Amino acid sequence: MTVPGLRERKKQRTRDALIRVALELFTEHGYERTTVDEIVDAVEVSQRTFFRYFSSKEEVAFAVQRMVEERFVHALGQRPPAEAPLDAMRNAVLCAWDTIGEAIAEVVPVELHLRTYRMIESTPALLAAHLRRSTEMEETISRIIAAREGLDVDEDPRPRIAVAAFSGVMRVTGQMWGRGTDGSLEAIRALTEEYLDHLGPALVSPWRDRSGEGPGAGA
Repeated sequence: MTVPGLRERKKQRTRDALIRVALELFTEHGYERTTVDEIVDAVEVSQRTFFRYFSSKEEVAFAVQRMVEERFVHALGQRPPAEAPLDAMRNAVLCAWDTIGEAIAEVVPVELHLRTYRMIESTPALLAAHLRRSTEMEETISRIIAAREGLDVDEDPRPRIAVAAFSGVMRVTGQMWGRGTDGSLEAIRALTEEYLDHLGPALVSPWRDRSGEGPGAGA
């Protein structure tokens, strides 16, 4: 493993500081009301330096989320070929949550990551961007799953259908985590596992007793 040089470490510290300060300002004062000038002034760097690392405020707002997504994509690529698609995605996301906490904490406190998630969900411009990014991520994952299964994603709909179902569960998980009182990574991992375990039964099993003996039968 190559150890980053002094110049690379300094660049990483600057990038991390820009992320941390930007997210603090976004969550405290609002995304729309925070300017790039305020971010760079707080970090004591120039606008030119900011745009060397990020193309826009939107990009820095999603910087930690992108790191989480990249960890998941990498974990998915490492899953054994014998695993079924939904099993591979489930195991990849749980594996990613097992290892991502330390990486997040190196950039921002976990509680700031939670506040950022809530801020994104409540900011129309960022929510629209979040949905757009989610669609792009679904396409990336669909192509990975299709390649694993030896399928043409444009001919066989199953990879996109499976990924859409998986992504829906992940979005619900994130929303429930964001609304809850436990903002720890352990909490979102537990929710993720619980909700993914309900995916199969929710799709193929009846939700109520249809034998005529359930609630309201004979009424």
